[in-house]
Amino acid sequence: MRILLLSLNFAPELTGIGKYSGEMAERLVARGHEVTVVCAPPYYPQWKVHKDYSATGYQVERPKPGLTVHRCPVWVPGRASGAKRLLHLASFALSCLPVMLWLVLWRPAVVFVVAPALFCTPVGWLTARLSGAKAWLHIQDLEVDAAFELGLMTGKMPRRVLLAIERWAMRRFDKVSTISRRMLRKLAAKGVQLEKAEMFPNWVDVELIRPVDASPEMRASLNIGPEQIVCLFSGTMNRKQGLPVLIETARQLRDRSDVVIVICGNGELRPPLEEQAAGLDNVRFMDLQPAAQLNALLNMADIHLLPQLRGAAELVMPSKLTGMLASGRPVVAAADPGTEIASIVSGRGLIIEPESVDAFAAAITQLAADPALRRDYGAAARSYAERVLDCDGVMNSLDLKLQQVCDPMSLPLATGPQRSL
Repeated sequence: MRILLLSLNFAPELTGIGKYSGEMAERLVARGHEVTVVCAPPYYPQWKVHKDYSATGYQVERPKPGLTVHRCPVWVPGRASGAKRLLHLASFALSCLPVMLWLVLWRPAVVFVVAPALFCTPVGWLTARLSGAKAWLHIQDLEVDAAFELGLMTGKMPRRVLLAIERWAMRRFDKVSTISRRMLRKLAAKGVQLEKAEMFPNWVDVELIRPVDASPEMRASLNIGPEQIVCLFSGTMNRKQGLPVLIETARQLRDRSDVVIVICGNGELRPPLEEQAAGLDNVRFMDLQPAAQLNALLNMADIHLLPQLRGAAELVMPSKLTGMLASGRPVVAAADPGTEIASIVSGRGLIIEPESVDAFAAAITQLAADPALRRDYGAAARSYAERVLDCDGVMNSLDLKLQQVCDPMSLPLATGPQRSL
C-alpha cells in the first residue's frame, strides 16, 4: 500500500511527534508498505534547525528502499510565542502545499496527516481527495484547546476561528484517531462520528526499553553516588510541562543529600530553569540523549517525574510516559483524579495535585523511603507497558485498520486477538 504521511515533525527528532512519526514510517515500510513523508527539517525541541538541514530550501531523502522523505521550508522562531507559533505553522502549511499537490500523481492509497499542525489538515484532505486516497487525521495533541487553556494563546476571536477550522477538518476525514480514550471522547464532542474515530496510542519498544541495573557511568558523569535516589524528568522543556515546580521541589528537599532531581532535555525553558536552580546542589541538568542511550537514561532513575500544568491532562497524553512505564520504575504524575493520566499511573506510581511543590516533595519522600513500594509500582508499570503499549501490537492494529479503511470488506475475520487502536 502507498501511504503519504504529512507530519511537521519527523526523525531524526528524538522526542515528541517527530520520534513517533519517524518510528511509524520505519515500521510501516518494514511491513511492506511504500511510504512517502512530507515534513519540515528537524528543529525540535531546540527550536533551531539541525546542522546539515536547511530551513529555506527543499530536500529529498531516500534513507531506505520504500521510504522517501521530502523536507519543506519552515520558519523557526527563536521563541515560540502565540503569534510566532501561528506563523511558524502557517509557513510549513504553505511550503508543503506544492509538494503535496505534486504527490497526487504518486496516487497514494492513504494520506495520513499528523496534528499538530492543524494548519496542515486542509492540505492533507485536498491531496487525498484529488488523488482518490482515503484521508486519515491522527491527533497527538488537541492543540487548539491546549493553547488557549494553558495560556499559550488568548482572544475569543482567534479561538473561535481555529476551533471552526478544527471542526471542519475533523468532520471531513475518513478516519480520525487520537492517543487516549479521554481525547477520543473529546473528538465525539467536536462532531467526529463514532464509526470514524479510532484509538491509536503511542507505543514503546519493550525490547529496547526494559528494566536493567542503573548505569554507574551515567550517574558518575553527573556526580551522583550509587546510594542516592535519582528523580528523573526527561523530555521537552516547554511551558505546558509545568517544570518550574520541580526546581521549587528541589529547593524544599535541598537538605536531603540522598535525593537528586535530574532534568534531561532541551527547549525554550531550559535557560530560565537553570537560572532558577542556581545554587541548588541537588539538581542536575543534562542534554537529550541519543536513542542508543535512552534505556540507560531511563534506568538511571529510581523515580520518574511527570509534571503537568493544571488542566493539561485532559488535552494531551505525554509521549514520555510510555518509556517511563517500560523502564519498570514508579512514576509521580501531576494529574487531577479521573483523568486518563491518573488512571494509567494509578497502581504504578503516585498521583499528585498539579503545580503543587508540597505534593511533589511528599510523593518523592514517600517513595524514597520505601524501596519495596518502588519495586511493586515499577513491576506493575512494566507489566502495563508489555500488555498495552508494545510497539508490535499497536502497529499490527494500525496495519489492519489501514487496510480496512481502504477496503471496508477486507479482513472480515481476525487471525488472533487484536488490540483496538
